[in-house]
Amino acid sequence: MRGLIISLCFFCLVAEAGPGREALTAFLQNLDTLQADFTQTVYDLENGRQGVSNGIFKLRRPDRFRWDYQAPEARLILADGRDLWIVENDLEQITQYHQSMALRNTPVTILLANKPLDEAFAVKERGLYADLFWLELKPHDAESDVEQVLLGLSEDQLEQLELTDKFGQITQFRFSAMRKNPVLSDDEFAFQPPEDWDVFAH
Repeated sequence: MRGLIISLCFFCLVAEAGPGREALTAFLQNLDTLQADFTQTVYDLENGRQGVSNGIFKLRRPDRFRWDYQAPEARLILADGRDLWIVENDLEQITQYHQSMALRNTPVTILLANKPLDEAFAVKERGLYADLFWLELKPHDAESDVEQVLLGLSEDQLEQLELTDKFGQITQFRFSAMRKNPVLSDDEFAFQPPEDWDVFAH
């Protein structure tokens, strides 16, 4: 589950420009809210593909997001500004983390806090491949569970994100039907656990 939290990633930018950085700057410019469909594919470096999921991602700066997994089973990961909730519908089980602690040293904090990209990552332009401009990010923090993040961008859109972690797992996200700055209500980033579900607080 830690790897899944780490995977929920977008980034901010400073410093010298190349095509990847320029595309990322265009994507993030004036970004307040975001909504997109996603397909998540998880690979194990030893055993190959482990599973495919899809759903809807929503974000509202500076501190709220939600990943609604719709298939193969319903699941929710939601940050409400104070707590991070991981909701497993099939188990009727919820895990609750203090958001600032759970997301510490993870790439998503850069998006939520709007911090410069180079503060947390060594950034390298990887050039054009499969019609996308690619950026490679490697964390400065030696204790991070993230080994590498790859961002695939069109001229002004984030199309793909791929994360390699220290557990030998690669998580790839492909985004579609992306909308910048849609109207998103407070209710979409609020969660109240059902009374009869198990809640594990950390």
